[in-house]
Order: sequence, then C-alpha cells, then structure tokens
Amino acid sequence: MLGRDDDGLRLAGQLGLTDAWTRESLPSLPWDAVIDASNAPGLPALALDLVEPGGRVVYIGLAGTPSTIDTRELVLKDVTAVGVLGGSAGLAGAIAAYADGSVDARPLVAATIGLAETAGVLAGRRPAGAGPGPKIHIDPSV
Repeated sequence: MLGRDDDGLRLAGQLGLTDAWTRESLPSLPWDAVIDASNAPGLPALALDLVEPGGRVVYIGLAGTPSTIDTRELVLKDVTAVGVLGGSAGLAGAIAAYADGSVDARPLVAATIGLAETAGVLAGRRPAGAGPGPKIHIDPSV
C-alpha cells in the first residue's frame, strides 16, 4: 500500500497491513499488479510505471481533474489495464460483512459530525479532535 504520509501508514499498520510505504520509501521491487484506488491525478501514471511488463493495473479511483497515462508504455509493456466503476457489484457482500461482524469500519472513521459542520469538512477542514481515519461520518442527529 502506498500512503501519503506516516500518519496514514500508522493507521494502515493498525488495520493489519504490514507492507505499506510512502512514495519516498517505496522499495524498488517487481510489482506484478498495481491497484490505484486513489483520487490523485498523478497516480494512474505511477501505477503503470511501477507494474512489471505483462502485469495488470486496476484503476478504481477517480481524480477530480483528468489523469493521464502514456498508452505507448501500456502497449509496449503488454500491461492489462482494467477500470472498475462498479462498486455496487460488491455492495451485497459488503453489507453481509458488516452485518456478520467480519468487517469493522470504525477505525476508518475519523470523526462524527452534525450537519452544521458539513460545509467545513467539504471545504477540506478536518474537525477538531478527528482521529487518523480518512472518513468523516455525518449524522444529522448530532
């Protein structure tokens, strides 16, 4: 897993991921497959750059601005690239995993806020006292 900073990597470690790095600390290893689940416009190209010839890249994240890849590199490396925007295909399984307790999303939630704080969060501000998780839960009853 590639994280933005050490804080994000600490959360990944708490969730059980043992192989997690920042871009600067990413080891030079052969990557047979790379999944880009980010919203960073530069990471689709990095995923293609990192994957080994004959490998596979799966793009499931979408940036807010266009992201580009060099299709010559894609073809010359004989890489299979797949884009998936069908999260609903896994919805039933995700609901079942939450219901049976095999998945606990609480570590991903940094804070629960009311509607009054929503505009600030949408403007990019984290609530005071937010934990390390990347998600903000909006509860209208708060």
